Amino acid sequence: MRALVALLLTSFLQVVIFPVAGPLPVWRAAFSWFALVPLLWLLLVEGRGWSAWKCAAVGYANGVLWYLGTCYWVYSTMHIYGGLPSPVAALVMVLFCLYLGLYHALFAGLLAVARRAGITVALIAAPFLWIGVELARARITSFPWNLLGYSQVDSYALTRLAPLTGVYGISFVLMAVNAAIAAVVVLPRRRIPTVIALCGAVLAAGVQNVGGWMAPQRQAGSQKAVLMQPNLSVGQEETEDAATLARNFAGLSVQAASLDDSPTRIVLWPESPSPFYTNRPDFPAVATQLTEAVHAPLIAGSIGIEAAPNERRGYHVYNSAALFVPNQGYVGRYDKIHLVPFGEFTPYASLFSFASGLTQAVGTFDRGSSRVPLGADGHRYGVFLCYESIFSDEVRQFVANGAEVLTNLSDDGWYGDTSAPFQHINMARMRAIENHRWVLRDTNNGITASIDPNGRVVERMERHQRGAAAMHFDYLHDITFYTRFGDVFAFVCVGIAVVLLLYAVTRQNIAID
Repeated sequence: MRALVALLLTSFLQVVIFPVAGPLPVWRAAFSWFALVPLLWLLLVEGRGWSAWKCAAVGYANGVLWYLGTCYWVYSTMHIYGGLPSPVAALVMVLFCLYLGLYHALFAGLLAVARRAGITVALIAAPFLWIGVELARARITSFPWNLLGYSQVDSYALTRLAPLTGVYGISFVLMAVNAAIAAVVVLPRRRIPTVIALCGAVLAAGVQNVGGWMAPQRQAGSQKAVLMQPNLSVGQEETEDAATLARNFAGLSVQAASLDDSPTRIVLWPESPSPFYTNRPDFPAVATQLTEAVHAPLIAGSIGIEAAPNERRGYHVYNSAALFVPNQGYVGRYDKIHLVPFGEFTPYASLFSFASGLTQAVGTFDRGSSRVPLGADGHRYGVFLCYESIFSDEVRQFVANGAEVLTNLSDDGWYGDTSAPFQHINMARMRAIENHRWVLRDTNNGITASIDPNGRVVERMERHQRGAAAMHFDYLHDITFYTRFGDVFAFVCVGIAVVLLLYAVTRQNIAID
């Protein structure tokens, strides 16, 4: 019974440290400092005599429950927008959680291996193992959604690590404090762990409560962008054709551009279900007229078509961001590299043929290959589309290649009215912090916002509003350590974790604390 209570408690705490049905309040984010303590107690005390496989099974149950609690929106995406029957959509969600829950199983199993060298070694290894597993989530299955560190995106003090270590450094500190607090229960007869735990608790409280006082005053940028939020219905046919829709928003954009006297630097149109193709004359013509009306370039979510005579279908289709420039028209595009499984392509299509309802509306996209920023009016824009924002090591490459501002075009309508849009913007905010760049986040139905280099939302449009808004930003040129070197910290953690595991497996006798 104690084991079951601990399992349910740690699963619940790990869920509520992320947005559930709206923005994440600070008091819930504070739970991240001890959310994993019950799991550590379960694996190291209650499960002292368990094998690594049994510990992995317990961790697996925790992982499945966590994904069910934080990624329940998969059901809505599959059922409402993918057109799958409720039982099939529920099955897809469960399979999704059963698959990704394996990462919690991996952490628990490796922690049990480290326990062979003693519980103290296991506690020391815990944060290194956790970062190794988070890195695997990003690099192996390509779904680093809601890494532990994202729970602290509003902590100015703790996010100062991100320009050095990326989000992984924040996750490391959180897990280290969890391990220190767990030491009080796991090693009750030791005074030193108790002192360490108390220091960790004081550190956590200080960072959580004092961090906000350290933040510099929020200031709007000096440059102006116009962001459009069309609020189109996802998965449904639009009554307006591309040209009509574009003309309507061209008028709104001109109005937004005139809200103040400063010149408009860039206009953004989000990734959306609107039928905009770069090889058709209607949309490029209207887009070019808009750039001339506001005297500024336009970056618009669209479908890029490129001839490919050697391919079976004779062409490539890309989910793209097209660049239009006054007096020149369409001059180039960024083609999305990290495509959404079951949204933009179907992996193992024959195996997952039941999911064809989700992909038939968007077709099968090809992958892009270049993260070179788009250049316009003497400035360079790093453009990434939709959930590419969750890949820190990929977004940083735009800045490393010269991007002065980041632009995230997204269609969060696929998530419906769930927690996902709020989780998604928090991850985009972390990209701003890691690279010390403004992020202009333009979405189909919200949350559209300008985000400063400290990850704070400066200006925004509310969800489900249709219109255009003038938002402000600045061009920046400095390069952070993380931008230059990427996931070095995470790989160092992996190396230390391997050393500790090798030490543990070479122990002839199990150490007893």
